[in-house]
Amino acid sequence: MTPVKPRKRTWLVVLIALLTLGSSAGALLYYNPLWLLDRSVDVYLRGNGVRSHWVNVDGYRIHYLEAQTNNDHQPERPLLLIHGLGARATDWAPMLPELAMHGYHVYAIDLLGYGDSPKPAGGDYSLAAEERLTVDFMHALNMPQADVAGWSMGGWVATKVALDRPDLVHSLLLYDSAGMYFVINFPMSLFSPYDRAGIEELTARIEPDKPHIRIPGFAVPGMLRIFEKSRPIVDSSFQSMLTGHEILDFRVHQLKMPVLIVWGTEDKLTPFESALRLHELVPQSVLVGLKGCGHLAAAECANQVLPATERFLDEPPASGSASIIDSGWHNTNPKG
Repeated sequence: MTPVKPRKRTWLVVLIALLTLGSSAGALLYYNPLWLLDRSVDVYLRGNGVRSHWVNVDGYRIHYLEAQTNNDHQPERPLLLIHGLGARATDWAPMLPELAMHGYHVYAIDLLGYGDSPKPAGGDYSLAAEERLTVDFMHALNMPQADVAGWSMGGWVATKVALDRPDLVHSLLLYDSAGMYFVINFPMSLFSPYDRAGIEELTARIEPDKPHIRIPGFAVPGMLRIFEKSRPIVDSSFQSMLTGHEILDFRVHQLKMPVLIVWGTEDKLTPFESALRLHELVPQSVLVGLKGCGHLAAAECANQVLPATERFLDEPPASGSASIIDSGWHNTNPKG
């Protein structure tokens, strides 16, 4: 056997190390295909001054993200962001640093069962329980009042807080929100797929007609394992929505604070008709429709969402208005 020269031996060791690392990374991505994406988002957030914290709420160590700019010349302007079903605080990543740079002290909570918050077996993940947790989270952080924003299921939770504890909510911001009645024309298993067809159906629902997401075949087994792990929590939350007891149609007229409604016009999960009806029922609301955007508008269309959000937060209009961005139609007072 020919001996390996020292220099060649060094490169051989490096090559073996790289191959081992590559194999490990490949195995990791196979078992958790979102790992690399999650780590990239974490690096982006840390690099933009977003910090990860935990606080004790109702006996649980609840995780949240925090971002703020150092400006001693402006009063505290807390803004609380609430994620949707099967989601997490980091889903707000495209908006978090920008809102902080705009002067807001931003908090993005991981609700119980989601993200890096605890996931107790047999826990209560209903809308009512997540609302209580949100209120107690605000108390735990000495937040007497905030602008409260919610996305999808988070919009439902945020609206319930605004209705039940209006003293805590300065303004309400809703992004492709759930909570208004519409006919459900998708299977109950939509949010907890059991196979590739289920993942494709979920993707088709949350994406606009021209989709942004492509799921590679190698990622499917790992994604199914992730869905299986979170299924009891997601199903529990979803079941609480189906009871009909929490539907908001007959309550939203009680909202008195300024309300921003931002919606993808191609949302195939919570249809744009829900936004129009919500806008009609809340006279002081501002509706912004985003043409070409789907249910993930707050992330995929952040470049359009952020200006609308910042304008509203800076100076909520005294009366309701509506606009469709990039549609060629704009009406500053459609109720007039």
